[in-house]
Amino acid sequence: MAGRTNQGGTTLHVAWDDALIGYDFGRDHPMNPLRLALTIRLAREMGVLDGAGVQVVAPPLASDELLATVHTADFIEAVRAASVDPTQTDLGHGLGTDDVPCFAGMHDVSARIVGGTVAAARAVWAGAVTHGVNVAGGLHHAMPAAASGFCVYNDVAVGIQAMLDAGAERVAYVDVDVHHGDGVQAVFYDDPRVLTISLHESPRTLFPGTGFPDETGGPAAEGGAVNVALPPGTGDAGWLRAFHAVVPQVLRSWQPQVLVSQHGCDSHADDPLAHLALTVDGQRASYVALHALAAELCDHRWLATGGGGYALVDVVPRAWTHLLAIAAGAPIPPETPVPAGWREFVRTRLLTVGPARMTDGADGEYVPWENGYDPADALDRAIMATRSAVFPWHGLDPHY
Repeated sequence: MAGRTNQGGTTLHVAWDDALIGYDFGRDHPMNPLRLALTIRLAREMGVLDGAGVQVVAPPLASDELLATVHTADFIEAVRAASVDPTQTDLGHGLGTDDVPCFAGMHDVSARIVGGTVAAARAVWAGAVTHGVNVAGGLHHAMPAAASGFCVYNDVAVGIQAMLDAGAERVAYVDVDVHHGDGVQAVFYDDPRVLTISLHESPRTLFPGTGFPDETGGPAAEGGAVNVALPPGTGDAGWLRAFHAVVPQVLRSWQPQVLVSQHGCDSHADDPLAHLALTVDGQRASYVALHALAAELCDHRWLATGGGGYALVDVVPRAWTHLLAIAAGAPIPPETPVPAGWREFVRTRLLTVGPARMTDGADGEYVPWENGYDPADALDRAIMATRSAVFPWHGLDPHY
């Protein structure tokens, strides 16, 4: 398929190298790198990566010095040691668990993911490109001194820190993964320069058990953490209602210079690890909304990453190909057929049938919050809990 036409003068830095497929915890682990390989293959076959203004850049290996802007020296050394001897466990650093089993070369590929996000972040902040995307990134659970939740190094936090070190004063982070973005929140919880917003399944029913509405930031950054904890079973209409009832208002009040987003697509109804019920269409609608907010508020500066997502064939490749296309300024109409070559690859190599179109057939409609609040509805109560907890810190009335 020929390269897609860039409709808005967008320039896009895509962090990618086949070496990133080496982030591999083993055959039976949910974080299967096949999801990355299939995403890049689909994006290439749809012409997204050949579009005007799109540059695919091999990520550099992040140095220990760069990693240490977020992670402790002891943790970095522990990851290095586990990479050499994957049979060891270091539970104090979160290594060797079922979630983060050790594997040979773990440090290098994890550091390369960080390098990709940081290179994209620096390019966006410097104005060398409009947008940056690292679909292999979004490892938002990693803590400064410990791996967690399939995440070794926290590339998002290091990328944000790199922009702060380059002079950024107001960075907004929006996390739409089904799991709470706990690691990024923890790193910047008391930093008034970083606003973190996370929409996720309720911590009462899903890992990591954090992300309640009353987590609103440290003493120096009250209102700087925003958490929307959604009831299990929430679908497109409810999720989009919640997003539009919280995210645009807080961002417009806070006025960020750059938008960073994490796009875990494990909120999909088919995802095996969680309990929300979005479609690819609902997820695509969130990408469109964030792209528009970056244009409105941040002079288009937008850094986007991947994240979770474990429906390897039916969801992740389509969702993140939509993300890449939107970031490239050449969105793919949802009804577009999935290329026959990609589907044939899936059929012959994976012995399964891939999706036929770039849509799940949903319409992306929702009832805006302005139409009224229903206190008997669990979703509306969740939205109001967040608005009540954080809106006053931003000079906003939670009731309007």
